[in-house]
Amino acid sequence: MNLATRRTTMAITVVALALGAAACGSAKQSSGSGGASGGGAALKIGLLLPESKTTRYEQFDRPLIEAKLKALNPNVTIDYYNANQDATQQQTQVDTALTKGDKVLILDAVDAKAIQSSVQKAHDAGVKVVAYDRLAQGPVDAYVSFDNNKVGQLQGQALVTAVGSKAGSGKIIMINGSPTDPNAGQFKAGAHSAIDGKLTIGKEYDTPNWDPNNANQEAAAAITAISGPSVVGVYSANDGMAAGIATALKAANLSVPLTGQDAQLDAVQRIVAGTQTMSIYKPYKPEAETAATMAVNLGNGTALDSSVAPTTATSGSGTTVKSNLITPIVLDKTNIMTTVVKDGLYTVAQICTPDFAAACTAAGVK
Repeated sequence: MNLATRRTTMAITVVALALGAAACGSAKQSSGSGGASGGGAALKIGLLLPESKTTRYEQFDRPLIEAKLKALNPNVTIDYYNANQDATQQQTQVDTALTKGDKVLILDAVDAKAIQSSVQKAHDAGVKVVAYDRLAQGPVDAYVSFDNNKVGQLQGQALVTAVGSKAGSGKIIMINGSPTDPNAGQFKAGAHSAIDGKLTIGKEYDTPNWDPNNANQEAAAAITAISGPSVVGVYSANDGMAAGIATALKAANLSVPLTGQDAQLDAVQRIVAGTQTMSIYKPYKPEAETAATMAVNLGNGTALDSSVAPTTATSGSGTTVKSNLITPIVLDKTNIMTTVVKDGLYTVAQICTPDFAAACTAAGVK
């Protein structure tokens, strides 16, 4: 072998070694950021949830969505944000997600109207938006939630039934959700459709940010205004507020029917103990997994067929959005074992702590 040939051979060997090392480095970086290979093209998804006061978002929604995204595409990268009930912060988070190169956003809006400009910005950048649980305004590509009007109807019907013969002897208090949440308006409308003409409403409030402390203060003020013994029931739009309301009722030495929603652990315990009448159980897993499926399909450029989005919904801005609306379930003493326990939301041990052991036994939760 002459000198020129030898130099050429050495150069080829060095290049090959360098390429091999680079390939190893790329593989290591990919596995560190995107998970196992072979599950589809790399995809960046932004998950934007609204707050953490309601326990469901961090305890259930986030882990369920993330698990399904990774199951559908092990090469997915998930950028997570929680807005802490701050609409302005959520707008900034959308900007950050777009800057990071996220191709799909799963968005649970703090304020459905305020986020419209951010949704438009995402749309203009070619980024798909899946509205989760609340239908944001603007050019949203898909939406998954529960039948919110039905939620309110079920709550209202449960309250009417629980008040029963006392309906004509007193008044109820209505404590609705946040006026910036489109779901709250639908819950409210559904509840009124069941309550109006059957129960007399003494005081009614729309509660900013679904705040339990505000709900406590509203309930206390209403109890005073109506005169305690004349209160025959309380409509609470969710369990977080029901906690504050239950405290106000206890302080006034009142035991009356009280509604809720979300099947929070403390609410299940109140139902067992008899200080809350019912909640609405919304199975988080099908909602979360549908959102993840929608996001991956949109990220891959796959059309949403009727198995994923069987219906449509119209947002406050007039946009018609392909949707999946899941049926809610009334939760009361009679079906705790066949709903939240059977589905693995909570164990009997979590519900039946020493303070609730006797009540659990009486309710058949064991």
